[in-house]
Amino acid sequence: MKIPILLPKIFDFPFTYQNDTCENLIPGNFVKVPFGSNEITGVVWPYEQKTEKKFKIKKISRKINVKNLNSSMIEFITWFSKYNLVPLGMSFKMCLLNKDVIEKNFEKDFIKFEIKKNKNNFLLSNEQKKSLEYITSIGNNYNVTVLEGVTGSGKTLVYFHRIKNIIDRGFQALILLPEIALTKQFSTRFKEFFNAEPAIWHSDTTRKNKSIIWKGISEGKIQIVIGARSSLFLPFKNLGIIIVDEEQDVSYKQDEGVSYNARDMAITRASLENIPINLVTSIPSVETYNNIVNKKYHVTKLEKRFFKKAAMPNFEIINLRSEKINKEKWIAKSTIDKVNHYLDKGDQVLFFLNRRGYAPFVICNNCGIKFECPNCAVNLNFHKKINKLLCHYCGHKSLLSRTCKKQGKCDLIFCGPGVERIFSELKKLYPKKKIEIFSSDTLKNKYSSSLFKKVEKKKIDILIGTQLLSKGFHFPKLNCIVVVDGNFSSHGYDLRSAEKNIQLYHQLAGRAGREGNKSSIFFQTYTPEDDTLLRISKNDPHAFLEKELLLRKEKKLPPFYRLISLIISGDSEILIMKFATNIKSKLPKIKEINVLGPVLAPITKIRKKYRCRILIRYPKNLFIQKYLSHSLNKIKITPGIKLEVDVDPINFG
Repeated sequence: MKIPILLPKIFDFPFTYQNDTCENLIPGNFVKVPFGSNEITGVVWPYEQKTEKKFKIKKISRKINVKNLNSSMIEFITWFSKYNLVPLGMSFKMCLLNKDVIEKNFEKDFIKFEIKKNKNNFLLSNEQKKSLEYITSIGNNYNVTVLEGVTGSGKTLVYFHRIKNIIDRGFQALILLPEIALTKQFSTRFKEFFNAEPAIWHSDTTRKNKSIIWKGISEGKIQIVIGARSSLFLPFKNLGIIIVDEEQDVSYKQDEGVSYNARDMAITRASLENIPINLVTSIPSVETYNNIVNKKYHVTKLEKRFFKKAAMPNFEIINLRSEKINKEKWIAKSTIDKVNHYLDKGDQVLFFLNRRGYAPFVICNNCGIKFECPNCAVNLNFHKKINKLLCHYCGHKSLLSRTCKKQGKCDLIFCGPGVERIFSELKKLYPKKKIEIFSSDTLKNKYSSSLFKKVEKKKIDILIGTQLLSKGFHFPKLNCIVVVDGNFSSHGYDLRSAEKNIQLYHQLAGRAGREGNKSSIFFQTYTPEDDTLLRISKNDPHAFLEKELLLRKEKKLPPFYRLISLIISGDSEILIMKFATNIKSKLPKIKEINVLGPVLAPITKIRKKYRCRILIRYPKNLFIQKYLSHSLNKIKITPGIKLEVDVDPINFG
């Protein structure tokens, strides 16, 4: 009997195999099949690829003794492939662990993940109870409900109770988080509530733990997974609810490899599974807000912080144009005076600067030449801790030395501050204070867990952090935040820059004063009249969202129109532009569809590859992927050229 088998390869169709095994195979069964000179894992697919070609049909080696891929997951893979213009086999590959399933038995390893009865009572405020009752009343079939609450209002506790209701009925739950760093403090809360170890799934999870979780999820032995984007593709046996925490976070969008938006794909998976999904946020994304306005999504709000006396921090703008700051210094005297007021009370202070390293670029005072990355069209950042120049795009490292084009060694000038430079300045100002940096450079290893514990136990006085610290963390004694560089320029190519800034600084402000103490956030800026800054200081995000919707509608931008990017990269700038122009001429010409470009990317070269972009804009009610896929499949890719498709792009850099 001939059976269609989908393989985790870059093919958009299943292969036909002969079933001579004694097994009766049905769609969703995992099998081992020969492919080339290897034996690989495939899945029985519900439909076959019709072809006129005659070829020798190979035999299925064996059926793999693991749980089936259920029909809703097969539907999800199919839809994901069509919507994101990703080959079917590559979509299936995302459901596997290193292109394989897990046959090994891990029964003993599942015990630590078992949810146990908890003696502790986690009481809800009246506002939280009302939100929980509302979410529960909508039911357990597919619905999208937004849980919107000011920072520190206890949104996590509300959805923990909702999850408990679901798993008590025998179902499983998936909690999506946007950042790996968030899982550490989140895990502690999880253990306290569910009295069990959390099953955490992200890129840093070990191969063994991933194997245990994959097996436990597929057999229904693990009830809850906390995960980054890729956990969305786990083969849950009986998924009952999906939570997308910080739904507005752009980290849910994957740009490299297979491009997709995990929040949007989670909504699709919930729809196909016919289960509820909760989008959790302090400020909704513009897309989510539009769906609330149009009554497509339900919404419940928490408008008060959990601790009764806790108010949002006071906002104050410090105009650097009227401040005297010494050369090579970045913190104004009036800022220091305000910070001292909080430090003298024993409060913690956070200095926020969304810039890693010591200085964003280094230039020679004699020859005027910057240190630039040899692989990318960007400056190299100086990292004082490792005493090297580093490219934040390709990872290239080089030493801080070179022969000057004019004479001898270069006379180096370090331009602008990074978190390490602020650290050096603060160390001189406060030599007796314990100061630590929180960035992706310091939060990647095991040391990061102890760092967070030190903050919670008030063993750190001053934190210096990037945007990683803006979301999800609860530091009881943090009552003062200083934004070192309140610059809100968008560089002209990010249509979501205003939205991102409003969300980032609203989230950041939410780290302060969470337990009822008076708190402040100070913005140092040379542009105190900036519109985005004034909106942030008014703390009225909904007024911004309403205005932004009107602007997006007028400019024919998402969420009223959709965008698809075709990104062409290669070794030669001339060749990629020539190839892109050729692609544009072959795209379907349909009324209401605008094909813009090609134009070179703002950062023209990354990892030795030049890049250009074609942007396709079309009305929301059209599904152009079918026509686009047909056209792209006909295009012969020139050697040395790479074509990537990004549906609903967020990054235009």
